[in-house]
Amino acid sequence: MFGLTERSWSTGWRGFTPPFLYIKRRLHEGKVLSVFIDESGDFGQYNPVSPNYYVAMVLHNQEIDISRNIEALERQISNWGYPEHTIHTGPLIRRESVYKNDLREQRKALFNALYHFTRLLDIKYICPVINQGECAEKSKLAYTDKLTKEIANQLRANYTYFSAFDRIIVYYDYGQVELAQILVSVFNTMFSNVEFRKIETNQYKLSQAADLICTVEAIAQKNVLTKSESEFFHSKNEFKKNIYKNIVKKKL
Repeated sequence: MFGLTERSWSTGWRGFTPPFLYIKRRLHEGKVLSVFIDESGDFGQYNPVSPNYYVAMVLHNQEIDISRNIEALERQISNWGYPEHTIHTGPLIRRESVYKNDLREQRKALFNALYHFTRLLDIKYICPVINQGECAEKSKLAYTDKLTKEIANQLRANYTYFSAFDRIIVYYDYGQVELAQILVSVFNTMFSNVEFRKIETNQYKLSQAADLICTVEAIAQKNVLTKSESEFFHSKNEFKKNIYKNIVKKKL
Protein backbone atom coordinates (compact mmCIF):
# COMPACT_ATOMS: atom_id res chain seq x y z
CA MET A 1 0.00 0.00 0.00
CA PHE A 2 1.40 3.32 -1.05
CA GLY A 3 0.35 5.46 1.89
CA LEU A 4 1.11 2.83 4.50
CA THR A 5 4.49 1.60 3.35
CA GLU A 6 7.00 1.38 6.19
CA ARG A 7 9.92 1.13 3.80
CA SER A 8 10.53 2.82 0.47
CA TRP A 9 10.60 0.76 -2.72
CA SER A 10 13.92 -0.89 -3.53
CA THR A 11 15.45 -0.24 -6.95
CA GLY A 12 14.86 -3.90 -7.83
CA TRP A 13 11.25 -3.84 -6.55
CA ARG A 14 12.03 -6.78 -4.27
CA GLY A 15 9.04 -7.42 -2.05
CA PHE A 16 7.13 -4.43 -3.45
CA THR A 17 4.71 -3.83 -6.28
CA PRO A 18 6.27 -1.86 -9.17
CA PRO A 19 4.65 1.59 -9.44
CA PHE A 20 2.90 1.00 -12.78
CA LEU A 21 1.25 -2.21 -11.49
CA TYR A 22 0.50 -0.52 -8.18
CA ILE A 23 -1.27 2.42 -9.83
CA LYS A 24 -3.33 0.07 -11.99
CA ARG A 25 -4.38 -1.89 -8.91
CA ARG A 26 -5.21 1.26 -6.97
CA LEU A 27 -7.45 2.54 -9.79
CA HIS A 28 -9.34 -0.74 -9.54
CA GLU A 29 -9.61 -0.53 -5.75
CA GLY A 30 -10.80 3.07 -5.67
CA LYS A 31 -10.32 5.33 -2.66
CA VAL A 32 -9.25 3.50 0.50
CA LEU A 33 -9.42 4.89 4.04
CA SER A 34 -7.20 3.42 6.76
CA VAL A 35 -8.47 3.71 10.33
CA PHE A 36 -5.88 3.11 13.06
CA ILE A 37 -7.25 2.48 16.54
CA ASP A 38 -5.81 3.05 19.99
CA GLU A 39 -7.62 3.14 23.32
CA SER A 40 -7.13 4.46 26.85
CA GLY A 41 -9.20 2.93 29.63
CA ASP A 42 -10.69 -0.48 30.27
CA PHE A 43 -13.93 -2.34 30.93
CA GLY A 44 -12.94 -3.50 34.41
CA GLN A 45 -13.69 -2.11 37.84
CA TYR A 46 -14.76 1.52 37.83
CA ASN A 47 -11.98 3.92 38.83
CA PRO A 48 -13.25 7.40 39.84
CA VAL A 49 -9.71 8.80 39.45
CA SER A 50 -9.68 7.83 35.75
CA PRO A 51 -13.34 7.55 34.73
CA ASN A 52 -12.94 8.27 31.01
CA TYR A 53 -12.51 5.80 28.18
CA TYR A 54 -10.97 7.14 24.96
CA VAL A 55 -10.88 5.62 21.48
CA ALA A 56 -8.55 7.46 19.08
CA MET A 57 -9.15 6.77 15.39
CA VAL A 58 -6.47 8.07 13.02
CA LEU A 59 -7.87 8.43 9.50
CA HIS A 60 -5.52 8.19 6.54
CA ASN A 61 -6.45 8.43 2.88
CA GLN A 62 -4.17 5.84 1.27
CA GLU A 63 -3.77 8.01 -1.81
CA ILE A 64 -1.53 10.26 0.31
CA ASP A 65 2.06 9.04 0.47
CA ILE A 66 3.60 9.29 3.95
CA SER A 67 6.73 7.21 3.31
CA ARG A 68 9.05 10.22 3.65
CA ASN A 69 7.45 11.13 6.99
CA ILE A 70 8.01 7.58 8.19
CA GLU A 71 11.63 7.55 7.06
CA ALA A 72 12.27 10.87 8.83
CA LEU A 73 10.75 9.54 12.08
CA GLU A 74 12.78 6.33 11.93
CA ARG A 75 15.94 8.33 11.31
CA GLN A 76 15.26 10.63 14.27
CA ILE A 77 14.58 7.90 16.81
CA SER A 78 17.55 5.90 15.54
CA ASN A 79 19.80 8.94 16.05
CA TRP A 80 18.68 9.00 19.67
CA GLY A 81 19.73 5.38 20.14
CA TYR A 82 16.34 3.69 19.64
CA PRO A 83 16.59 1.89 16.28
CA GLU A 84 13.35 0.20 15.18
CA HIS A 85 11.69 1.33 18.39
CA THR A 86 7.93 1.50 18.95
CA ILE A 87 7.10 4.61 20.98
CA HIS A 88 4.50 4.18 23.73
CA THR A 89 3.54 7.69 24.82
CA GLY A 90 2.02 6.98 28.24
CA PRO A 91 4.97 4.99 29.68
CA LEU A 92 7.32 7.49 28.02
CA ILE A 93 5.80 10.40 29.96
CA ARG A 94 5.55 8.42 33.22
CA ARG A 95 9.10 7.03 32.89
CA GLU A 96 7.88 3.46 33.03
CA SER A 97 8.70 0.16 31.30
CA VAL A 98 11.63 0.45 28.87
CA TYR A 99 11.96 4.16 29.68
CA LYS A 100 12.49 3.81 33.43
CA ASN A 101 16.24 4.49 33.20
CA ASP A 102 16.06 7.16 30.51
CA LEU A 103 16.71 10.83 31.18
CA ARG A 104 13.93 13.33 30.58
CA GLU A 105 15.95 14.80 27.70
CA GLN A 106 15.90 11.43 25.93
CA ARG A 107 12.22 10.86 26.58
CA LYS A 108 11.31 14.38 25.47
CA ALA A 109 13.26 13.84 22.25
CA LEU A 110 11.29 10.67 21.50
CA PHE A 111 8.00 12.36 22.34
CA ASN A 112 8.82 15.36 20.17
CA ALA A 113 9.81 13.12 17.26
CA LEU A 114 6.44 11.33 17.35
CA TYR A 115 4.56 14.57 18.03
CA HIS A 116 6.06 16.38 15.03
CA PHE A 117 5.58 13.27 12.87
CA THR A 118 1.88 13.31 13.77
CA ARG A 119 1.57 17.10 13.47
CA LEU A 120 3.00 17.15 9.96
CA LEU A 121 0.99 14.23 8.59
CA ASP A 122 -1.93 14.81 6.24
CA ILE A 123 -4.39 12.89 8.40
CA LYS A 124 -7.63 13.42 10.29
CA TYR A 125 -8.88 11.85 13.49
CA ILE A 126 -11.86 11.40 15.76
CA CYS A 127 -11.74 10.44 19.40
CA PRO A 128 -14.95 9.12 20.94
CA VAL A 129 -14.86 9.35 24.73
CA ILE A 130 -17.24 8.31 27.50
CA ASN A 131 -17.30 8.99 31.22
CA GLN A 132 -17.94 5.66 32.88
CA GLY A 133 -19.03 7.52 36.01
CA GLU A 134 -22.15 8.63 34.14
CA CYS A 135 -23.33 5.03 33.84
CA ALA A 136 -25.98 4.24 36.45
CA GLU A 137 -24.65 0.71 36.64
CA LYS A 138 -20.90 0.31 36.85
CA SER A 139 -20.63 -2.79 34.70
CA LYS A 140 -19.01 -4.01 31.51
CA LEU A 141 -22.43 -4.17 29.85
CA ALA A 142 -23.20 -0.52 30.71
CA TYR A 143 -19.80 0.68 29.49
CA THR A 144 -20.20 -1.32 26.28
CA ASP A 145 -23.63 0.16 25.65
CA LYS A 146 -22.48 3.74 26.24
CA LEU A 147 -19.29 3.42 24.17
CA THR A 148 -21.12 1.72 21.29
CA LYS A 149 -23.57 4.62 21.10
CA GLU A 150 -20.81 7.25 21.30
CA ILE A 151 -18.74 5.67 18.52
CA ALA A 152 -21.87 5.32 16.37
CA ASN A 153 -22.77 8.97 17.02
CA GLN A 154 -19.34 10.20 15.90
CA LEU A 155 -19.30 8.03 12.80
CA ARG A 156 -22.79 9.22 11.95
CA ALA A 157 -21.78 12.86 12.46
CA ASN A 158 -18.93 12.35 9.97
CA TYR A 159 -20.79 10.01 7.63
CA THR A 160 -20.14 12.18 4.56
CA TYR A 161 -16.38 11.91 5.13
CA PHE A 162 -16.37 8.13 5.62
CA SER A 163 -18.81 7.38 2.81
CA ALA A 164 -16.56 9.17 0.29
CA PHE A 165 -14.26 6.12 0.33
CA ASP A 166 -14.77 2.92 -1.62
CA ARG A 167 -13.16 0.80 1.11
CA ILE A 168 -12.49 1.28 4.81
CA ILE A 169 -9.78 -0.80 6.49
CA VAL A 170 -9.70 -0.77 10.29
CA TYR A 171 -6.35 -1.61 11.92
CA TYR A 172 -6.35 -2.60 15.60
CA ASP A 173 -4.13 -4.75 17.79
CA TYR A 174 -7.20 -6.24 19.52
CA GLY A 175 -5.72 -5.22 22.87
CA GLN A 176 -9.21 -5.17 24.30
CA VAL A 177 -11.64 -7.75 22.93
CA GLU A 178 -14.64 -5.71 24.10
CA LEU A 179 -13.59 -2.74 22.00
CA ALA A 180 -12.82 -4.95 19.00
CA GLN A 181 -16.34 -6.38 19.15
CA ILE A 182 -17.84 -2.88 19.36
CA LEU A 183 -15.82 -1.69 16.36
CA VAL A 184 -16.82 -4.67 14.23
CA SER A 185 -20.47 -4.23 15.16
CA VAL A 186 -20.69 -0.47 14.64
CA PHE A 187 -18.61 -0.19 11.46
CA ASN A 188 -20.37 -3.12 9.77
CA THR A 189 -23.77 -1.71 10.73
CA MET A 190 -23.01 1.70 9.22
CA PHE A 191 -20.84 0.79 6.23
CA SER A 192 -20.87 -2.10 3.75
CA ASN A 193 -17.26 -1.77 2.62
CA VAL A 194 -15.30 -2.42 5.84
CA GLU A 195 -12.38 -4.77 6.41
CA PHE A 196 -10.67 -5.45 9.76
CA ARG A 197 -7.02 -6.29 10.23
CA LYS A 198 -5.33 -7.37 13.44
CA ILE A 199 -1.89 -5.83 13.72
CA GLU A 200 1.04 -5.35 16.05
CA THR A 201 1.65 -1.74 17.10
CA ASN A 202 5.20 -1.91 15.72
CA GLN A 203 3.93 -2.63 12.20
CA TYR A 204 2.64 0.86 11.43
CA LYS A 205 3.75 4.28 12.57
CA LEU A 206 0.15 5.46 12.32
CA SER A 207 -0.68 3.14 15.22
CA GLN A 208 1.86 5.10 17.26
CA ALA A 209 0.27 8.35 16.07
CA ALA A 210 -3.06 7.03 17.37
CA ASP A 211 -1.37 6.21 20.69
CA LEU A 212 -0.05 9.77 20.94
CA ILE A 213 -3.43 11.31 20.07
CA CYS A 214 -5.17 9.14 22.66
CA THR A 215 -2.71 10.28 25.34
CA VAL A 216 -2.90 13.94 24.32
CA GLU A 217 -6.71 13.92 24.32
CA ALA A 218 -6.76 12.33 27.77
CA ILE A 219 -4.35 14.92 29.19
CA ALA A 220 -6.34 17.77 27.62
CA GLN A 221 -9.45 16.68 29.54
CA LYS A 222 -7.72 16.79 32.94
CA ASN A 223 -8.19 19.65 35.37
CA VAL A 224 -4.81 19.02 37.00
CA LEU A 225 -1.73 17.38 35.52
CA THR A 226 -0.03 14.51 37.30
CA LYS A 227 3.48 14.97 38.65
CA SER A 228 5.06 13.18 35.68
CA GLU A 229 2.95 15.20 33.22
CA SER A 230 3.94 18.45 34.94
CA GLU A 231 7.61 17.50 34.75
CA PHE A 232 7.16 16.75 31.06
CA PHE A 233 4.96 19.65 29.95
CA HIS A 234 5.47 22.14 32.85
CA SER A 235 1.84 23.34 32.99
CA LYS A 236 -1.59 22.72 31.51
CA ASN A 237 -1.43 26.03 29.65
CA GLU A 238 1.93 25.20 28.06
CA PHE A 239 0.66 21.74 27.12
CA LYS A 240 -2.39 23.22 25.38
CA LYS A 241 -0.39 25.97 23.69
CA ASN A 242 2.59 23.88 22.56
CA ILE A 243 1.07 20.46 21.99
CA TYR A 244 -2.70 20.13 21.98
CA LYS A 245 -3.61 23.07 19.77
CA ASN A 246 -1.58 21.64 16.89
CA ILE A 247 -2.99 18.14 17.26
CA VAL A 248 -6.64 19.11 17.66
CA LYS A 249 -6.51 20.94 14.31
CA LYS A 250 -6.64 17.50 12.69
CA LYS A 251 -9.87 16.54 14.44
CA LEU A 252 -12.90 16.08 12.21
